[in-house]
Amino acid sequence: MRGPAAGTERRATKMKKASKIKAVKKAREASQAGKAPKMAKTKTPKRAAAVADQAAAEAAWRARHLRDVSQASGAERELEELVFGDSLKVEEDELLRRLGEPPRVAATERKSLQADSSDSEVENEAKGDLLPRKPAWVDEDDEAEENVDMTHKYRKDFMKSDAEKTLTKKKLKRRLEEQFQQAMGGVPAWANLENRKKSKRTSSDSESDEDDDLLRRTGNFITSSESLPRGILKMSTCLPANQERFADGKLVTVQFHPSAQVVMTAGHDRSVSLFQVDGIRNPKIQSIYLESFPIYKARFSVDGEQVIATGTHHSMFFVYDMMAGNIIPIPKVRGVEERFLRNFELSPDGSFMLLIGTSGYLHLLSMKTKELISTMKVNGRCTASAFTPDSSKIYNYSKEGEVFIWDVRSRKCLHRFEDEGSLEGQCIAVSKNNQYVACGSSSGVVNLYTTDVCLKENRPKPVKAIMNLVTSATCVTFNPTTEILAVASRDADEAVKLVHIPSYTVFSNFPVFRRKQIYLAQSMDFSPRSGYFSVANNKGKALLFRLKHYSSF
Repeated sequence: MRGPAAGTERRATKMKKASKIKAVKKAREASQAGKAPKMAKTKTPKRAAAVADQAAAEAAWRARHLRDVSQASGAERELEELVFGDSLKVEEDELLRRLGEPPRVAATERKSLQADSSDSEVENEAKGDLLPRKPAWVDEDDEAEENVDMTHKYRKDFMKSDAEKTLTKKKLKRRLEEQFQQAMGGVPAWANLENRKKSKRTSSDSESDEDDDLLRRTGNFITSSESLPRGILKMSTCLPANQERFADGKLVTVQFHPSAQVVMTAGHDRSVSLFQVDGIRNPKIQSIYLESFPIYKARFSVDGEQVIATGTHHSMFFVYDMMAGNIIPIPKVRGVEERFLRNFELSPDGSFMLLIGTSGYLHLLSMKTKELISTMKVNGRCTASAFTPDSSKIYNYSKEGEVFIWDVRSRKCLHRFEDEGSLEGQCIAVSKNNQYVACGSSSGVVNLYTTDVCLKENRPKPVKAIMNLVTSATCVTFNPTTEILAVASRDADEAVKLVHIPSYTVFSNFPVFRRKQIYLAQSMDFSPRSGYFSVANNKGKALLFRLKHYSSF
């Protein structure tokens, strides 16, 4: 029958076709694996030849690659092996191990690097141990000491006595260094060579430690500037310094003790009082009463052991010895023909007391014996005086608006100049660093000069004319850091202004706007480190303000 036979034939043809397809697949797999199957040899000779040619080309390429690699340097060979793998098919673990190792350096390269490092070490040691070279020759004229004429007007201030008319250059240099250190309060850090060398050695070590410390903690790393900022003065109002004992009437003097945290007040109620300053209670320490002696002015001595007080209508004055607790009256000084002794100044070195008399007379007394040393005379009437910080000169402000500069040792007038626009002189002050002179006149204008210009010119130009007062300027004073100039008038309420010296601008937040607090200012003073500022008024109060920029008393 046709049906079954035809089905068997169809199945046989299908099986043959399937076997052929399997054979072809095996041949392709074997060719890809580099093996020549038996069927390919017998049935596909062209493909077998192509596979053989490909294998021969690959072998030739490998041989050429090995030859090139053998001729390359050690570093290049290392790099090629790490990136492409070596010709022997390095295993994966071996490849990872080589990637983890530090890079290898050829022996010749290693020797050159060691030589370079040893040379740099030798150079560094040589630089550290380098000795100063000896000069090729020595000039005898260079070794001869040259004398400098000290009588010149620009060098007179450096003479300690009249015998020092000439000084060698070395002594003059030493004298200038001493004066600079005295003005700066010691040797500045930038001028100390030893500290600079130590800082250079330790800077490299400390930088890493500082960075680590910076990363270990969090917080506010922005600090306030050391210099006083302009515009607004950070301050707070404390209880009055004499809170436990107000004066009966006008308080004419307020002054901080030069070394202790104490303030003194004195007034027309014939009393001198001492208070401890803590900004909270300000407890009273002591009060003394001078019978029938309304006080015009009182001042601490420089050592802080005495208080000198003059009266309003007396030719004598009192000295209060705080250590012994004695009140010593000083009767009329021999040689001083004055009806009243009121205004006076004490030298910063504690050696002299200057009495300002009438008709332009100035009487210089010894602070130790309270006896007259010399008398000086200015044209017109002297209204105010001020010593320079080194006590070598005296500035006298006359009623006619002229300023006379006196040499304390020789008692001679060194120079005089006219205060610009002054109709009548009222008050004068010299800054603690001897850089500025402030002159206040009856018109309310306070002119600020530099001392260098005052010593050279007859009509100097002020660096700033402060015109914030509308009545007569009766009191001017600098703070110890010469960053604030306080100006005041006793002829108007709230007439007190604080001037920022570097910018010559007035602090806008003092006194408080539309709030009567100060009234008529009679006297002003800053504490030794500018932490406090006090104003004595006509109500018998010593107002106290805490200046927050300054950390200590």
